[in-house]
Amino acid sequence: MILTITGVCFVDNGRLLTVRKKNTHKFMLVGGKLEPGETAIEAASREVLEEVGLTRSSDQLTLLGAYDEIAANEPGWRVSSTIFVAAPLTDDEKSTLHPRAEIAEITWLDLAANPPTDLAPLLAKHVVPALRNRLPIAPEG
Repeated sequence: MILTITGVCFVDNGRLLTVRKKNTHKFMLVGGKLEPGETAIEAASREVLEEVGLTRSSDQLTLLGAYDEIAANEPGWRVSSTIFVAAPLTDDEKSTLHPRAEIAEITWLDLAANPPTDLAPLLAKHVVPALRNRLPIAPEG
């Protein structure tokens, strides 16, 4: 069984914004399932507002890629995903960023570090490597 989802990457100074939904253990991107009749980019804009209270229109989202992977929180399911990179956060947005709706926790992932074990498979296997290839990220140290 396949879930069609979208995700949004917010990258700031070599770090990626990740979220953990309530009653789950894996961190993932801001995003979620598409509603009937909704495009991936429309869902991305809606999910960003619902989950972290930010506004991103379609012209502020750039396609990173489309990926298929096992679902993090739905055993026996796979996700078919369309992932976008969002326009950078403003200082005001950074200061007001907070979890909303079903989001329990927000954290920043250092893209230059080894990925932690609590990342969703889609994020660990596809998104982080794609961002590392796309962005100028220097390892710390």
